[in-house]
Order: sequence, then C-alpha cells, then structure tokens
Amino acid sequence: MAEEITDFDFAASLQSDEAIAIFLSDAFETGDANHIAAALEIAIRAKGEARIASRAEIPENGYDLDNPTLATMLAVMKALGVGFSPMPVRAAS
Repeated sequence: MAEEITDFDFAASLQSDEAIAIFLSDAFETGDANHIAAALEIAIRAKGEARIASRAEIPENGYDLDNPTLATMLAVMKALGVGFSPMPVRAAS
C-alpha cells in the first residue's frame, strides 16, 4: 500500500509570536529578498490575512510583498508582532 504524501504547510506550524519571529529572523539572515517575501507571506497566512491587513491598516491583499514600500513592510511586521533589528554584517573578503 502506498503512503499518501501531502504538502507541508509552514503557516500551520507557526503557532506563536516567538515561532514567527524565529522563522522571519532566519529568512532575513539569508539576505534574499524573494525568500524574505515568501516567509512574510507564510507568516501572514499563519496569523490570518484579514487580521494582519486590519492591524496594519491596509486593505486585505492590498500589499505587494514582492516590492513593498518601507511603510508597508513596517506596518506588516508590526502587525505580525515582530520588528527589524539591524545588526552589523561581515564584509565579503
């Protein structure tokens, strides 16, 4: 008998603000804008799109995470319960 294989939904596993913060922190460490945008979309789904849009005071699905404004990013991050924490990066040698 063959086992059924299902897709893993990361959003379902992000059940706390701390889990979301760690997940997003890991994404930001990559420095890859596409990866960060995908991680933000997953975090938004974990919290509920309508809830995040309301908290960020933007229309539901009214944000473009492929090319967001800084204001939108800050509003979405705040609505997710996380923030930016700038830190030094090592220069490439």
